[in-house]
Amino acid sequence: MLIKKGDNNLNVKHLQQKLGLKEDGIFGRNTEKAVIRYQLSKSLRVTGIVDSEMWVLLFNAKPGPIEAIDEDTDIEGQYFRTEYDQLIHKHYLPKGEYIAGPIENEYMFLHHTAGWHNPYNCIDHWGRDSRGRVATEFVLGGRNHKDGSDEFDGVMVQAFPEGGYGWHLGRTQSGWMNRHSVGLEICSFGKLDSNKKTYIGTTPCEEEIATLKEPFKGSLYYHKYSDKQIKETEKWIRYVGERDGIDVRIGLKQFIQKHGPIKGFGFQMDATLGNVKGLLTHTNVRTDKSDCYPDPNFVDMILSL
Repeated sequence: MLIKKGDNNLNVKHLQQKLGLKEDGIFGRNTEKAVIRYQLSKSLRVTGIVDSEMWVLLFNAKPGPIEAIDEDTDIEGQYFRTEYDQLIHKHYLPKGEYIAGPIENEYMFLHHTAGWHNPYNCIDHWGRDSRGRVATEFVLGGRNHKDGSDEFDGVMVQAFPEGGYGWHLGRTQSGWMNRHSVGLEICSFGKLDSNKKTYIGTTPCEEEIATLKEPFKGSLYYHKYSDKQIKETEKWIRYVGERDGIDVRIGLKQFIQKHGPIKGFGFQMDATLGNVKGLLTHTNVRTDKSDCYPDPNFVDMILSL
């Protein structure tokens, strides 16, 4: 049983009772902060979301206030909140697995992970692999494609400190762009085959399958973006665009307006040459990639920027 910010029900009241809070049944910012403090005090993963592991601990504990924690050190050391009310968790790669910088970013890129729905596991994998300093600064969790569970849906995680860098584009026609771009990995299996299977042969549940009106990169079927993923991606684009001084209206939005969604998400020669300093997808600069796809709701979000 997962409960999180925005919920309003009897389970939230039970949670507030266990945390020694006012029992109004509304999971707002104060309740979220109390959940985070509890997770820190019990060495749980800090998500602000109450999962089964936390429920077990709560129901075995006596009601009452949680021991105070210095927010400036303990809590702020593990997450921060942007001006767009986006909670970003810090889960940094080991030193040596990214370039410390400082790097000044001029481009923003949207990617898909090559794995499942858990953003922490994605970062841990980068820390263990033998490919060198390959990573993006941010990873966004998603829904489990097999059963639709949403423990990590919309959870935004930072893989290394601001100003750092990880190689994430591969072969393009601009070394400058490769060294001066910030990336977001969206947890998604992306393209599905004609049998609606992922590239590793698993079959998503029906509600996790998106069907396009026309093929993109040779497929009509894709792992569906969740509403939270789209919402959190928009917050991230606006936050990082302001942070790094990147005009997010340049690039992908212009391609969609000029060519339509299918061609707009596709390869663009000016982009791979590094001539488009704005918001792009991996597919804009690499013909061999099939990262982000033109889901109508995702397209509407990009056009709203």
